[in-house]
Amino acid sequence: MSLSLLSRYAFFAVCVIFTLASLPFLDHDWLWPLTAVTAVLSLIGIFDLVQTRHAVRRNYPILGNVRYLVEGIRPEIRQYLLESDSDALPFSRAQRSLVYSRAKNETADKPFGTLIDVYQSGFEFIGHSMRPAPLSDPNGFRVTVGGPQCTQPYSASIFNISAMSFGSLSANAIRALNQGAKLGNFAHDTGEGSISPYHREHGGDLTWELGSGYFGCRTSDGRFDPERFAVQAQNPQVRMIEIKMSQGAKPGHGGILPKHKVTREIADTRGILMGEDCVSPSRHSAFSTPIEMMQFIQQLRELSGGKPVGFKFCLGHPWEFMGIAKAMLETGILPDFIVVDGKEGGTGAAPVEFTDHIGVPMREGLLFVHNTLVGLNLRDKIKLGASGKIVSAFDIASVLAIGADWANSARGFMFAIGCIQSQSCHTNKCPTGVATQDALRQRALVVPDKAQRVFNFHRSTLKALAEMLAAAGLEHPSQLSAKHLVRRMSATEIKLFSQLHVFLKPGELLTGEVNGEFYSRMWQMARADSFEPNEVAAA
Repeated sequence: MSLSLLSRYAFFAVCVIFTLASLPFLDHDWLWPLTAVTAVLSLIGIFDLVQTRHAVRRNYPILGNVRYLVEGIRPEIRQYLLESDSDALPFSRAQRSLVYSRAKNETADKPFGTLIDVYQSGFEFIGHSMRPAPLSDPNGFRVTVGGPQCTQPYSASIFNISAMSFGSLSANAIRALNQGAKLGNFAHDTGEGSISPYHREHGGDLTWELGSGYFGCRTSDGRFDPERFAVQAQNPQVRMIEIKMSQGAKPGHGGILPKHKVTREIADTRGILMGEDCVSPSRHSAFSTPIEMMQFIQQLRELSGGKPVGFKFCLGHPWEFMGIAKAMLETGILPDFIVVDGKEGGTGAAPVEFTDHIGVPMREGLLFVHNTLVGLNLRDKIKLGASGKIVSAFDIASVLAIGADWANSARGFMFAIGCIQSQSCHTNKCPTGVATQDALRQRALVVPDKAQRVFNFHRSTLKALAEMLAAAGLEHPSQLSAKHLVRRMSATEIKLFSQLHVFLKPGELLTGEVNGEFYSRMWQMARADSFEPNEVAAA
């Protein structure tokens, strides 16, 4: 017991004894700095002994603080000193380096050969052609969004900035992203935090995301305000309207911006009160059934002057999306686009159980939505976007090959403006000024420089995509299909994605002759009048 006490309190005791013993000799110039240090440490040790929050510090005064210091810098130490280039936490060093290089307009070429084990199960690649195609101009990699019910279609880039709100991101981060989007002629999703003055400063194209909090177009009790929506939506800078049903990293949870990050500007932009957490409900109040959702889409399209209106969601219960599809058929109202978010997507903060164990990964969700629309002869009328850990040209190509028309990236563009993956987004202490409302911290983010990096990253990534397409014998991303993407299944077997997955034929769900019991069963369970399943079919 005495040895245990000695080990726990020895350093604290030495500091106290040295401080007291040296006080009579402070006239020696060399001694007083040491006395000052030990005096400060002694005070820390006394405070550790009397505080009641941390048992480690009470048992190990002074030395116990080392534990909290090391824990505080663990993410940075790990990613810079310990992790390998391929450890994805959640993005690998190799992925981040690729973005940094392209954002800085530096070469991302690597010497000597791949570091990837190409014989490991799960390895994916694109087959190349014996007769490569001429290299296409990446400026032509665009898709027209706007179905038959839309009067103001939008020509969108196939690579755009995914939803990130002002509030979660700093004013300078929003400025840099939007200016970069303006330079590169691609779209910047506002996130559900509404359209701030910083989104408008440089005039880049906006996709206005409308979440369950209806920020920017809400009444005093948090419900949808049609008049306020129309004023914002008819601004020429707003090119598309996106209803947020759920977010990949925390589907079904809603969102929260902690009160310590709610500034006066954020409160004014969102139409909320200061001094309170800004909460987005987990469900919308403007509609409660698939049919009402389609009617809401029609209302937004009319109020916006005929602009493309769609929705973003992370797939959960399959029958719920099929219920939405049935509502499309019953009402004749179609969304102009659907963005499929994956559970691998990012967020400022979420319960770990949600980020790890709720929601369908993006590829499976995308394939299900694509197949459903094909099976109803609606795929040519509704465009599909995809988001979730997309940072490279291959990432874009892989989602286009299985059904998407374009891809969105959030964290990729965060890396482009300086994010170092410190994972401190929710603390208001982002070291690079990207995800903070601290004026001094965000001052470090120089907007003109970072805007150019956003532009460079977008341009260089699409250039790399053009080179991949040419190697595959293709001239436009729309030509990519599942037969071009290949996955290694084992050490001795590879399969085309066209062999790996079930792909419905046009109109298959309408005829009832469905290729696959799963799609048939989900279709029977789906209801247009409710998000609840058909219990008879579910039995």
